[in-house]
Amino acid sequence: MKYIINGIREMFNFDGWLKAVKEHAPNISAETLGWLAVILLHLATIPTLTAVITGLTDRMPPVDLVLFSWGGLFLLFFKATIQKDILNIVTIGLGFFVQACFMALIIFK
Repeated sequence: MKYIINGIREMFNFDGWLKAVKEHAPNISAETLGWLAVILLHLATIPTLTAVITGLTDRMPPVDLVLFSWGGLFLLFFKATIQKDILNIVTIGLGFFVQACFMALIIFK
């Protein structure tokens, strides 16, 4: 029981969290942040597409949101291809594939 209480205290120890962030934040590279940005761009339309597929709503995501996010992802894919960045090529390609599958499920329902 003592270990559980100490674990809970450490989990909510914000000074410890702040110290850990200050210690590890400089080790995060620009490539890591770029990869996370790609993932977030792909995830922008997934909740709405999932809601349409499951029948929770009949409203599609706004066209401008989809066009701008796909346009940005296409440019990032082109950049990754030029730089031969395999991680981003695979991530963006897989994201395009998953989103295309979601849209196909909606269109050919």
